[in-house]
Amino acid sequence: MAVATDIATVQIGLVSTDRALTTLLREILAELKDPPCTLTTVAELDGSEVNEGIWLWDYQPGKSLPFNLGSASRYLFLVDRQNLAEFRDVTAKADVNILLKPITRSILRTLVGMAVSAYWERNTAATSLREDRDELLQCLIRTSLRLQDYDYERTAFLSRAVHDFRAPLTAVSGYCGLLLGEHLGELNKTQKEVLERMHRSTRRLSRMTSAMFNLSVGRHVRRCPRLAQNDIQDCLEQALHEITTYAEEKRIAISTDLAPCDFPLFFEAGQIEQVLINILDNACKFTPKAGSIQISGYPYFWERRGPGAGAPGVNRRQAESTKPNSYRIDIRDSGGPIPAEHLQRIFEEYASYDENGDRSGGGLGLAITHMIMAQHDGRVWAENTPFGPQFSLVLPRRQVIGSKCV
Repeated sequence: MAVATDIATVQIGLVSTDRALTTLLREILAELKDPPCTLTTVAELDGSEVNEGIWLWDYQPGKSLPFNLGSASRYLFLVDRQNLAEFRDVTAKADVNILLKPITRSILRTLVGMAVSAYWERNTAATSLREDRDELLQCLIRTSLRLQDYDYERTAFLSRAVHDFRAPLTAVSGYCGLLLGEHLGELNKTQKEVLERMHRSTRRLSRMTSAMFNLSVGRHVRRCPRLAQNDIQDCLEQALHEITTYAEEKRIAISTDLAPCDFPLFFEAGQIEQVLINILDNACKFTPKAGSIQISGYPYFWERRGPGAGAPGVNRRQAESTKPNSYRIDIRDSGGPIPAEHLQRIFEEYASYDENGDRSGGGLGLAITHMIMAQHDGRVWAENTPFGPQFSLVLPRRQVIGSKCV
């Protein structure tokens, strides 16, 4: 059997102006250590620029492809559902590889990994093995498209159901507040305590339903945060107020040390407050009784260009830099460590594991946290430290040009 000439690396091209997609693909390729890959990103291509390798094409409506598809297996097209019919007309209904947007990290990682392996074997392996891998990749992509269709319908139903839950929860919360304010009569101490517990539980359910709704809708509609200059200290104080009772019940000691920021921070206060509540709620849940939670914040140099930018170990230039470009908050608790194999998946929507409970909280709170930070062009990650699990987030420094924050 004839074997093709070896190749040193697999060339990956991305045609897109979506920075979040670029970052996601860069992180995925950093995880695919074998075979090695190199990434090139461009906003547009003409036919002469399409060289060898694998191309991911973020299709935009009204655009025509500047070349004949040829070897369709080299191309993965990311297409919005509403543009699918137009795209099929543009490609003359060719049997192309289509991924519906928005695409999850796990699906993109699986399909890109398969495409890279298939391309590698197509250029290095025996003919029979190449054909088997190509056929498997095509089946996987077609199955993914069908599953994405199903997931879209399921998500649409879930968002409608969650939307219907929000109205009665809001009413119950309002009635609890009315009673606690003693507008309908005086309450004794026991009645107040019961109502306060009901009120907290109702607010918690309201936050969860809002998170579920935003998560389901956010996967299909890119939301731009309402950026304004805000004080991160105020957000933290409000988040601590929300979880104080939970922490007191377990006698958890919480310490805070937020260094002042010498540049203004622009973010949507309610959204970042929700991020802090989600992380603190998770920390309280898995911190043992009489444990501790430590919160620290400080200006930070964030190297955003490399794979996994923002993760531990990438901040190599921090000591050399005199101009921090972000603000970082670390929340560390005295609970048990997060299994290493779950550190990268803990913020995914359906990620969970059973290790003295579900550290990911069912994937809901941390998934919405990840979505909010992505909308703010920031980052959130988890790591195990010698002193306990730590969740960290960074908010980028922004500039105001005219009346617009960028």
